[in-house]
Amino acid sequence: MQPFAERLQLNGNGLKRRAVDVLQVNLGRYCNLACIHCHVEAGPTRKEMMSRENVEAVIRFLASTNIPTLDITGGAPELHGDFDYLVESARRLGRHVMDRCNLTVIFEPGKDYLAEFFRRQQVELVCSLPCYSLENVDKQRGKGTFDGSIRALQILNQIGYGQPDSGLVLDLVYNPVAPDLPPPQEKLEQDYKQILFDQFGIVFNRLFCLTNMPITRYATHLKLRGEYDQYMQLLETNFNAGTVEQVMCRNLISVGWDGGIYDCDFNQMLDLPVADGSGKPLHIAALTLEQLTKPAIMLGDHCYACTAGSGSSCGGTLI
Repeated sequence: MQPFAERLQLNGNGLKRRAVDVLQVNLGRYCNLACIHCHVEAGPTRKEMMSRENVEAVIRFLASTNIPTLDITGGAPELHGDFDYLVESARRLGRHVMDRCNLTVIFEPGKDYLAEFFRRQQVELVCSLPCYSLENVDKQRGKGTFDGSIRALQILNQIGYGQPDSGLVLDLVYNPVAPDLPPPQEKLEQDYKQILFDQFGIVFNRLFCLTNMPITRYATHLKLRGEYDQYMQLLETNFNAGTVEQVMCRNLISVGWDGGIYDCDFNQMLDLPVADGSGKPLHIAALTLEQLTKPAIMLGDHCYACTAGSGSSCGGTLI
């Protein structure tokens, strides 16, 4: 396999950071689900959670900048004790808040208030639903997950999410079940909207198609099935130089549960931090935007997943 960094050079591309407009914060790895494709390797037994001290540091950093969007992820970020506090603090600062929600979390004990909390805080919801069929969703995310997700979407629709002119944004996320590239996003979105409405009366705003990242838990899954090398070859063969201009690491920074700073959530899971000139990893407690202008974006062969085919990012396909 040709190293990704070398492939970029041969294509005359470079990755340089632009102005940061998304602060993505991973509150921890605790989750009520343990999905096969999860690059965070989140699950019910994980203990890593962001401290209150680091949550406060995130808020201070956000207040010191003009970054317009706070993107909260996990694990299941809503299971963190300071989730509500972080959302409310960011909204008081006038920032747009996105929550990467697995949908079923609203049925966890003590979390039945979440739907109304989202509505009140005008949180944009980005919700995982890797297929519109029960069999495929439960295969990837666990038995009963599809039914719970459908019930959650119906509840969110009832309070206005996904409804025309409500201002309450409800986006869904698709991941392939098999080790393949996602199909064209626009066509699949039409299928999702038609099938979910016809069968369940569900409406939503957009569908984001994400390529599964061949790291951590998903890499292990592929290797156990003898599919890892084939999948990596698929990603490399489908490298699309036209996606490089739009990859998310150019305008996003990722904060780990321990306060470390990364170019993206994937680099975070591979322990590839952003460092200062002396090689010391940056930390949210003392971070300034100026510190992010010099370090090169950390690259690895996993980056082929973001640049294959139509590209992939937290906001779906790139081109």
